[in-house]
Amino acid sequence: MTGRCAGAFFLLAFVAYGIGSALAGQFAGAALVVLNSVMVAAIGVLAFRALRRSRPGAAWTYLVARGAEAFLLTAGIVLLDSAGAGAADIAYQAAMLSLGLGSLPFFLALNRERWLPSWLAIWGFAGYALLATGSAAELMGAGVGVVLAIPGGLFEIVFGLLLLARGFVPSSAVQPSAAPDGASSVAA
Repeated sequence: MTGRCAGAFFLLAFVAYGIGSALAGQFAGAALVVLNSVMVAAIGVLAFRALRRSRPGAAWTYLVARGAEAFLLTAGIVLLDSAGAGAADIAYQAAMLSLGLGSLPFFLALNRERWLPSWLAIWGFAGYALLATGSAAELMGAGVGVVLAIPGGLFEIVFGLLLLARGFVPSSAVQPSAAPDGASSVAA
């Protein structure tokens, strides 16, 4: 159930931030970005709960990264009104840098635990590495962040759908077992 909730939050946060940022400067936009931040923090907590026993370092890193992302995205909304778009953009890029770097050990852990197909864990790792690279480049003045964020954004949709479908499934929970007729079955 934890993974399914995280999957829903991945997808809903994606939509909330997208619509909220499109409505920048309006109350509804700010409310959606804050709602996104709440869901982002919740994803960190849910992932922490799932991984804390088997991969505590990755669990803590991801929790802190998601918390920092949530704080910085909310700060960006405050800064937009008080300090302007430039300050808000710096907060956004710092949030994406935190997310990108903090997700790297998370996806390595998910791969090691075999909670994801290897190709999907590699896609997640690469997508977040590109996100972090693009965010760092944006903070240094190079305008490549949007292009480098595309693989990670597409990954989040696929990952969210996968989590909705099956949740976080540890390898110990998915074991082939012999069915009465001798066929192999999978326990969920």
